Amino acid sequence: MRKLITLAVVLGSIVLAAPTLSYAGYTQTRHPIVLVHGVTGFNTIGGLINYFHTVPWNLERSGARVYSASVSFVNSSEQRGQQLANYINGLGQSKVNIMAHSQGAPTSRVTASLIPHKIASITSIDGVNKGSKVADVVRGIVPPGSYVEGGVDSIANALGDLVNALSGSDNPQDGIAALETLTTRGTTELNDALGWKGVNRWSCSGTNEDVWINGNKIKFFSWTGDAVWTNWTDITDPFLGITSLAFGNEPNDGLVGTCATKMGNVIGVHYEMNHVDAINHLFGARSWRTSPISLYRSQANRLKNRGL
Repeated sequence: MRKLITLAVVLGSIVLAAPTLSYAGYTQTRHPIVLVHGVTGFNTIGGLINYFHTVPWNLERSGARVYSASVSFVNSSEQRGQQLANYINGLGQSKVNIMAHSQGAPTSRVTASLIPHKIASITSIDGVNKGSKVADVVRGIVPPGSYVEGGVDSIANALGDLVNALSGSDNPQDGIAALETLTTRGTTELNDALGWKGVNRWSCSGTNEDVWINGNKIKFFSWTGDAVWTNWTDITDPFLGITSLAFGNEPNDGLVGTCATKMGNVIGVHYEMNHVDAINHLFGARSWRTSPISLYRSQANRLKNRGL
């Protein structure tokens, strides 16, 4: 009887340990992961509120090494791209895998044009890769050179300075440059300058997964959501419900149309999540049908399986 009990305990321990063992190393990529925030974003506020809510921990618990970059709260994608390049150069890593949200996607593509030998992959998450109609509408009601533009710029820059103080950053702010770079026209100009690498100029689709920049092969991926109202407890949903009106009947996540997000290998565009859900905010309030955390973890495993 004692032997049977011992055997049962051993077998039970193996069964209980199986899930843990099966996920050990699941997200352990060869190169570390760098998370890049979008416009009006930050890496952390006082070490208490992270832009990518619980994402770093959920990647690290299965083996990933994760860094959260800090670039300007508001600025052009070109300026933010240079800041990100400087940040990556300072990590001392041979290469990194970038996971970037919103404006972080074009920001990262600028970085790839500057230091392609340091970038193993870029994953765009609800990325503004062909501009945002919301930015187009805002630009239309904030005429260049007007008093309104000056006021908007001052407020945006002041908020950016406040975020700098709270997050320990010193990145320069330029609210109007941020607005300009996110419009359809501004993003088109950026894509022209970058040679449309990884972005399909002519159709609503992605491109090849392998993108060559100055003789360096970089893997490009993207995914996005196409829902707006996803959780009645999330106070950001009403705001996104208003901004989504800019798209008419076009599928969107509240701030970016799905076609404008596609880059490289498109993992999916029909996830039930909005632009804020994509970073697991507001503090995890999101649709029960799509877990953003599972998307990050699956992508890390995909990168691992590609030797990245």
